[in-house]
Amino acid sequence: MKVTSTRALGFGALIAAGSLLLAGCSGGGSAPQASGDAAASAGTLTVWVDANRADALKDVAATFSEEKGLKVDLVEKDFTKIQADFAAQVPTGKGPDITVGAHDWLGGFVQDGLVAPIELGDKTTEFQEVAIQAFTNEGKVYGLPYATENIALMRNVDLVPEAPTSFDDMIAKGTATGVQYPFVVGLDPANADPYHLYPFETSFGNSVFARNADGSYDGSQLSIGDEAGQAFAAWLGAQGAAGTINLNLTQDLSKEAFNSGQTPFILTGPWNVADAEAKGINIAIDPIPSAGGQPAQPFVGVQGFYLNAKSQNALAANEFLVNYLATEPVQTALYEAGDRPPALTAAYEKAAADPIIAGFGEVGAQGAPMPSIPEMGSVWEFWGVAEVSLLKGEDPTAIWTKMSDDIAANIAG
Repeated sequence: MKVTSTRALGFGALIAAGSLLLAGCSGGGSAPQASGDAAASAGTLTVWVDANRADALKDVAATFSEEKGLKVDLVEKDFTKIQADFAAQVPTGKGPDITVGAHDWLGGFVQDGLVAPIELGDKTTEFQEVAIQAFTNEGKVYGLPYATENIALMRNVDLVPEAPTSFDDMIAKGTATGVQYPFVVGLDPANADPYHLYPFETSFGNSVFARNADGSYDGSQLSIGDEAGQAFAAWLGAQGAAGTINLNLTQDLSKEAFNSGQTPFILTGPWNVADAEAKGINIAIDPIPSAGGQPAQPFVGVQGFYLNAKSQNALAANEFLVNYLATEPVQTALYEAGDRPPALTAAYEKAAADPIIAGFGEVGAQGAPMPSIPEMGSVWEFWGVAEVSLLKGEDPTAIWTKMSDDIAANIAG
């Protein structure tokens, strides 16, 4: 893969200037390069990647090194450990110049001063809007997006030939097939699943937190308990009573029901596509049907790359991110490695030749970024427990009001 830079002149001077400017930001020391010490050498750009992304970035790393004379060291890390390791190492002057990561790490990273904004310039408009919103904090973009991920409605085309137009239409179509379940969504008996049920909540006009003009969330304005949230709570209780949303169907049981033809519809993500196809299910990916009359918006997770706030190679790292990783060939390679819709519009349009990718991508484009603000950590437990109570038939108004009050108190505390 050959990637051509748009900023070739004076790059060595930029690196030198950046190193001098930021030299005081990182501690000294000579930790082994394998640990990803950003202070070890201004002549090396250290990038933390997981196993899937490592192979996809080899060619572009070699191209950057050839064109810029700066080695790119791709350090393979266990993705589940990257967030904690980055948070622990950056304050000491260690860590990589760039790390792969999820957008919902952003709030904590910014709060702790671990990451720096990147300068996308005109390239901001070349990405899907939801991907840029996900990495935006107080008007600044802190990550280079490369992939999006969200749930959608997966349909057995042989059982139901046409997509449903609403939640009620979906239940009617599913019931008409005569199979065991008209619709399934995997839930945890103790905590339900706010992530999977959120699209139905948004279809009543509710949002966990109020959103700013740039699409980011305002952690000081908890809106989950408003009138629209109360309407969703009443609806969810009714679904529990009717059995259309079944608290006893776990993720595994829901997946088994769909793959064995016991239901025509499952609310799920791309991670369950391969197994369904392996079972011979003829699938289609549809928009999530509205329950409350407004668009059903799932949470969208975005994967990207962060810039270490203490990097001695900040200018070089920004160059690598913006003019090398934010290109169609590289974003396509990352898509092929991870099988998630690309964040760069040009790469997404190419990937969307696959109707499954197109289906998830179209739903995600209308979705809501998962809140990355620190206050979100105070929400999940109370939210899930409240949904369990609703599905078991407890009073919707009392349960939803208590949940909102408990969340507000937890944030304040």
